[in-house]
Amino acid sequence: MKGVLDRGGVFLAIFFGLVLFFMGGLAYLLLMLWFFALAMFVTRYEYEIKREMGLYEHERGWENVLSNGLLPSILAALSPTLGAMPFICSLAAVTAYKFGSEIGVLEADDPISLFNFKKVKPWTSGAVSKIGTVGSLAGAVSIAFGAIILFKISAGQAILVTIAGFVGCIVDSLVGVLEERGIGTKGTTNFICSLVGAMVGLI
Repeated sequence: MKGVLDRGGVFLAIFFGLVLFFMGGLAYLLLMLWFFALAMFVTRYEYEIKREMGLYEHERGWENVLSNGLLPSILAALSPTLGAMPFICSLAAVTAYKFGSEIGVLEADDPISLFNFKKVKPWTSGAVSKIGTVGSLAGAVSIAFGAIILFKISAGQAILVTIAGFVGCIVDSLVGVLEERGIGTKGTTNFICSLVGAMVGLI
């Protein structure tokens, strides 16, 4: 994880990994590792272009790990009561957001702000783009695919995971409008994204 997470991020990721393994099980840990691999891949995708734009984030800190890993770890611990779907759907939501934001910045046309529906600079919170929307769906589908293998979920459940991921990503963008206006941070926005995904998973 060197070069991907700073020291605080590494220690927190290890802690969450232990929680997932001992409170949920191997499948929970493996799906989180699948999310981590996907996030690392999409972050480094076309990183030269992102670096030229000043948008490439080389190392993530503990705040990023906390906002993405806290709720899934809690849901894994509660899985004997809630089942696996809320956990899976929360991961689908943060993965959808990750794909949407990392791929969306590569679109030639500037994204559209959900606040005033005007074009804004790439990576502006509360904005969406066509390629970013497609990317978010791809991220959600990737988690659904992993869950089919690891949790043996049905086709119907896989569709629900995809929907949960996409809905969580959309809500993330809507909450990002407030973030852009100084209300909340990227961390709180990501947490809300995962929470919305988990709530859809409870259906």
